[in-house]
Amino acid sequence: MSPAASKNGHFPLTLSVKLKYVKLGYHYLVTNSVYLLLIPLAAVILTNLSTANLLLDLCTKNSAILTVTSISLALIATVHVMRSPRKVYLLDFACYKPFPGNLCSKETHMRVSSATGRFTAESLDFQRKILERSGYGQKMHAPAGLMATPPDQSMAAAREETEAAMFGAIDDLLDKSRVEAREIGVLVVNSSTFNPTPSLSAAIVNHYKLRGNVLSFNLGGMGCSAGLIAVDLAKRLLQVHPHTYALVVSTENICRNWYLGNHRPMLVSNCLFRVGASAVLLTNRRSERRRSKYQLLHTVRTHKGADDRSYRCVFQEEDQHNIVFSGFQVKKIEPYIPDFKMAFEHFCVHAGGRSVLDEVEKSLGLTEWHMEPSRMTLYRFGNTSSSSLWYELAYSEAKGRVMRGDRVWQIGFGSGFKCNSAVWRALRDIGLEEKNSWDGEIDEFPVHVPRVAPIVY
Repeated sequence: MSPAASKNGHFPLTLSVKLKYVKLGYHYLVTNSVYLLLIPLAAVILTNLSTANLLLDLCTKNSAILTVTSISLALIATVHVMRSPRKVYLLDFACYKPFPGNLCSKETHMRVSSATGRFTAESLDFQRKILERSGYGQKMHAPAGLMATPPDQSMAAAREETEAAMFGAIDDLLDKSRVEAREIGVLVVNSSTFNPTPSLSAAIVNHYKLRGNVLSFNLGGMGCSAGLIAVDLAKRLLQVHPHTYALVVSTENICRNWYLGNHRPMLVSNCLFRVGASAVLLTNRRSERRRSKYQLLHTVRTHKGADDRSYRCVFQEEDQHNIVFSGFQVKKIEPYIPDFKMAFEHFCVHAGGRSVLDEVEKSLGLTEWHMEPSRMTLYRFGNTSSSSLWYELAYSEAKGRVMRGDRVWQIGFGSGFKCNSAVWRALRDIGLEEKNSWDGEIDEFPVHVPRVAPIVY
């Protein structure tokens, strides 16, 4: 924690933060100007009622006025209620933590890659250099299929990896939230490159025996930012389906998409992605506000796909030997930095890689304390694609940093190119007693992450 931080992890107000609240107050003033103008009008009416009973006299002399007034007030109230968006609450969430048998250190990664016999010495050296500078630790997880000799990239192995991650996160979530699976009315699943038939959403419906009228959606090919796209979709569905629970599941498959060629841009993904999944339970039930963790305030989606360079920044294609995988062409595009000016108490920046976090920290003027959840998630779990944002929020919770009223800004980046944001407000203090994926090891963090960590295998 930074020396400037207070005991509860909050920072003192600076001039820029004070200006933020001035702007925010002005925004509320303009937005609610109509209601504010009604206050003096109401005061005048109340004064007349107390002195001359003017309204009562008018209504007594002409009952039509009373009827019209009542109907008008009822219509205004109805329109106001109908136009007001339903509030969306985050009841709870959970992140998948694989078994210790699936741990894959950097040395293990290199040994497995070497044992395949598919990579040249130059390709192995390239992977080693990436891992040494990745900001990764030694406790990340890989699927059993890739740890085998030879690697098993079958559809069965891929399903086993993805279902273990999804069901593990969902089981934990349903247990914590005390919500029955058949109460779920909306299901949104996102996985970018692995989209089997039947779909992953169908696999969840079948496994948990969800009800027949569940609104089920499966998002594919939308990259690491798809988790927030899924949250946005669930939020919109909750606006039209009252008294409903929505389950959002974010995951990615590694087994099926591990690249066994020697084209360098495609080798990068082998070194970056690791096993992970998250499950988030949203609801619009007012009765659940009391025990919910957060309220969803905003979702913002920015898509740069109209720019050809952005469109091809992550592209799935064959190499010269017809081996398929997503290639990263970062050098061919200029980095796109969203122009966000608002300040928040907590930041969850997609742990896409060390260079991504470095650039966001520099561009947004954040401190090491602000970036700690993202960097420690990258170190402990690696890049788990769209689910990484929830491992980061779990980190802040496990550290006891999230207090009632705090705002959390989640920022996701993905192919296309897309930048998506979600803003949450904590409805209560998140106690240290609440269990999550950092249990048993949170006290070990933060750790120092060297710029280069040599690998010997």
